[in-house]
Order: sequence, then structure tokens, then C-alpha cells
Amino acid sequence: MDQYIKLAKNAIEIYIKTGRVISPPNKLPKAMLTNQAGVFVSIHKKDGSLRGCIGTFLPTKENLAQEIITNALASATQDPRFPLVTEEELSSLIFSVDVLSKPRPVTRKELNPKKYGLIISTKGGRRGLLLPDIPGVKTAEEQIEICCRKAGIVPDEEIKLESFTVERYGEK
Repeated sequence: MDQYIKLAKNAIEIYIKTGRVISPPNKLPKAMLTNQAGVFVSIHKKDGSLRGCIGTFLPTKENLAQEIITNALASATQDPRFPLVTEEELSSLIFSVDVLSKPRPVTRKELNPKKYGLIISTKGGRRGLLLPDIPGVKTAEEQIEICCRKAGIVPDEEIKLESFTVERYGEK
């Protein structure tokens, strides 16, 4: 199992079973202990349906390992769309970790929902984000619409578009 997935899964399992937040293990790859990036941790049921997804589009912690642990726990316990993950369901969950590149400003013509994630923001600070390559999202317009809906942005509002790529790690 990939180190990114192993860390997210271990953090969630230990927290759900004991209430303890783990520290990053020393034997992780150097990049996980020195690099910084935004990270999303997604939890799915075996049927593919979403069970939790929380993340950061810019780094908020000192390294990737800490970012993964924090967002894994938030995904399992703080996603407002779902109840807390229970110990009984742990064995039936599938995890993915997306490490985000730094967002860059783009035009609508540059959008590609299969390749790039999207961040839409307003001058007032509302922001919606959608990861790339989401099943069912085929066009840039769908991607924009979903991001706007998530942020409560109305069609006439002035928006700023930023895109990013991800390194996606997932369970097979």
C-alpha cells in the first residue's frame, strides 16, 4: 500500500478506535516530512459513493505528512455532509490522497476538468473548489457550475478562476 494512503488510513483508524491523533512516523519518505502542499483526503464506500472529503488548497502544516493526518481526520469526522466514520465501517472504506500543485490563474479556455482542478473565488472571499477527474464532470462549464454552487456564487457575480494539478494516490 502506498505510504500516503497508509498514513491517512492509519491516522483515521487509530483516531476512531482510541481518540488519539498520531504523529508522523519517522520512517516516512523524506518528501513527506519536508515538502509542503495542499492535500485532500477522500473516503469512499466500496460502491464508489463518497463518504467524506476534506482538504486544503494551500499548505497549512509544516509538512505533507502532517497535512495528510489533519485532513484525513477532518474527512472522517468533520465533513458536514456525513456522520462521523464508525469503527464498524472502517474495513469497508477506500481512501485516496490528492497532493495539490500551487494554484495558478487561468482563463475559461484553459480549463480541462479531466486534467485540472478548479478554484473559483469572489472578491468577497467566497471560494469553491473541485478536484480534477471527478466522475460525471465532463465539461469546464459543469466544473464552474459545481464550484459556484459550493461557494454560493450567483451567475452574474465576478469570479476569479485558478487551476491546479494533483498527484493522486489511491487504493486499488
